[in-house]
Amino acid sequence: MMKSRLFSSDGRLSDLITAHPSLLTLLTRLGVSLGFGDRSIADVCESSGVDTGFFLLICNVYTFNNYVPSTPDILGTDMTGLVPYLEKSHRYYVDKRLPHIERHLDAIAQKLEGRLGQVLISFFQEYKREVEEHFSHEECNVFPHIRALMAGERDTTYNIGMFLHTHSDIEGKLDDLLNIVFKYLPPQVDDDNVLDVVYDILRLSEDLKKHTFIEEKIMVPLVKHLEQAILS
Repeated sequence: MMKSRLFSSDGRLSDLITAHPSLLTLLTRLGVSLGFGDRSIADVCESSGVDTGFFLLICNVYTFNNYVPSTPDILGTDMTGLVPYLEKSHRYYVDKRLPHIERHLDAIAQKLEGRLGQVLISFFQEYKREVEEHFSHEECNVFPHIRALMAGERDTTYNIGMFLHTHSDIEGKLDDLLNIVFKYLPPQVDDDNVLDVVYDILRLSEDLKKHTFIEEKIMVPLVKHLEQAILS
């Protein structure tokens, strides 16, 4: 970890987004809207009702691949925004990114002969179903557990060990989908839809990897601490 490279609250948010455009998709998930002018990150977060430390934590995770927040860093940050952020990320994936990919795949499938188009769509539909089930489990079990712990309530119906036991990889199948596109699509469908869907899949895969990282390296240590604190 190179702390000297991490973002600080006194920098301008516009400079941050200009230097790292991929962070733009995080803003609405973090509760920040455009129109912040030349204001600092701290100023924008304060006016948006977003904890600056949490905002910087997520931005640092998404930008620096070698950044792993320590347990003291996590416990020293206001984490009340974590569950809302994860929930908004779920909606972003399900309501925006997956339908966008699906539209491109539908257009590609219409140009394919034989069963390849059907295989392509069926594979994606199965993947989408798995993602929705994955998110549903977290929203129905994990997130209520975290909210209860944050409210100081003892929740004996669930624990973070159960999450770790069932947590699955939801970005791996995107690699399989890319392999289908790369290996089996005939040259006559080498159009903008193919380029767009490859770009979208790669972008979603990278985003989901960061999402998984946040759950496993930030959420899990936090919940372990909260569970131990409640029991002590």
